[in-house]
Amino acid sequence: MKSLTSGFVALGLVLAAGPALAQPGGEKGPERIVWAAHKDTPYTGVNKPVTHIVDILKAHQGQKSWDQPVMLTRDYDGHYISLAPGEKTKCMFYADDRVFGWVYSGQVKITIDGQQPVTATKGYLFDAAPRLSFCMENTGTEPVVFYRSIPAGQVPSYPENETPTPVAGYHYDKAKITSTGGYEPGNQPFLDFNDYAAKGGKSRDFAMDGHTSAHVIRAGEITKLPPDTSWGHFHENMVEAWVVIEGQLDVLITGKGVVHGETGDVIQANDTRWHRATCAPNTGSCTRLAMTPRLKEGQVHYFQTDQPPGN
Repeated sequence: MKSLTSGFVALGLVLAAGPALAQPGGEKGPERIVWAAHKDTPYTGVNKPVTHIVDILKAHQGQKSWDQPVMLTRDYDGHYISLAPGEKTKCMFYADDRVFGWVYSGQVKITIDGQQPVTATKGYLFDAAPRLSFCMENTGTEPVVFYRSIPAGQVPSYPENETPTPVAGYHYDKAKITSTGGYEPGNQPFLDFNDYAAKGGKSRDFAMDGHTSAHVIRAGEITKLPPDTSWGHFHENMVEAWVVIEGQLDVLITGKGVVHGETGDVIQANDTRWHRATCAPNTGSCTRLAMTPRLKEGQVHYFQTDQPPGN
């Protein structure tokens, strides 16, 4: 890992003529060599290179209802949550950002404004667009456990017929809004991943707007990891995180080596840390829900100069 932690000068994108640089946002090229600031950003608070779902379940053994924070970045506040049979959440929404997540186990009825309610079971993904209130109710006979990401640092709003939960430093006033969120291309309220995978579904966007990007990334089986000289990429100003939703995932992270995750685990690569994600060798295919902000507006990946762009 010495070359990985000290070799940040070997990154970039291939120099092109000046006039060609005017391009739309995102990975649109042209390639060119650049200098990028690099350090091993520390993991603090609830953030870890990997959070194992088995450890969360063990910590809450005997409890039917609990809320376990597993990620808090500038953009996303990720929790694993368990609801007891019959338990309901309040209906709420966020003014400008999506709420999305994945069901690990159990059965939950999810109601989103303007959508037919869905009874989601293990493997379902859900996406509540901005200003569309959502409610969750355990309709099964066992606790339901799910991962949910809300926008970091934001306080929810509530429909008029709901009672807001008090938040220190805030008070709630009645107000009028004149817009709702929606499901433009790249978004949908629900995805039954088990059915999608059984039908041969490929990698795809799931929740996508100017702030949020969450993608279903499917990868095939490999027999050995790429060489240590292949580092993947890094992001200058954002964390990339994954929930493993199928199979086993190995992620090479600067300063941490290869981090191993299994279905339900949450893996994080802090900003400016090189990372490379693949299925764990000889364990079959794998799927991850990859989360980064601002991809739609223009997000850059820093690659090695001596390797082809990509993972």
